[in-house]
Amino acid sequence: MALILNIETATSVCSAAISKNGEVFDLLESFDDRSHASLLTVYIEELFTKNKLQYSDIDAVSISEGPGSYTGLRIGVSVAKGICFAQNKPLIAINTLKAMAIMAKETNVDIETNSLLCPMIDARRMEVYSALFDNRLTDIRETRAEIIEENIYHKELNKHPVYFFGNGANKCKDIIQHKNAFFLDNIYPSAKYMAQLAQIAFKNNDFKDVAYFEPFYLKDFVATRPKKKMF
Repeated sequence: MALILNIETATSVCSAAISKNGEVFDLLESFDDRSHASLLTVYIEELFTKNKLQYSDIDAVSISEGPGSYTGLRIGVSVAKGICFAQNKPLIAINTLKAMAIMAKETNVDIETNSLLCPMIDARRMEVYSALFDNRLTDIRETRAEIIEENIYHKELNKHPVYFFGNGANKCKDIIQHKNAFFLDNIYPSAKYMAQLAQIAFKNNDFKDVAYFEPFYLKDFVATRPKKKMF
């Protein structure tokens, strides 16, 4: 029986959950932007204290690997690695978009069987991080960054109903106009929906190298300096 700590920090949501055999039995999450640094370790400690667990009791740590916020991902991975190193526990990485697809399917029972699921994370301007899954959560198209324009997904929409969701989908509602395009609200990255993927990875011994693992940033992080004001 696998007891796993699941950590999600890929977007503005800060989320931590403890699961047993793929079922979450406690969850804490915040939707306050930029709360990861102040809340994540507090949430984890509270979960362990509330459930009378020691860090040594868990079998693995599961981290949402991205794509997503550079800063958020760095914080989550740093905390996960620290626990893994200290307790000699394996590290599991979960694709953030796939976990979102699980949430969409589990919270929307009327999704058609021949449909495609398209989770989207806002990547600023008119860009999103996205992927495509079928109704069985099989990868149809790899995760990538793309610019939203009128004819995007035209080929898929002509063949299937496509459900778009996530904070990146909000910018698409006025652009993607097709009878087969549907938009789902209130779907976001959550540690709760990482649990079943983490359980599968644990069963298959699909672990990451704790020392060398890096989040899936997708786009290179570029540090910029504020422009000088002209007087």
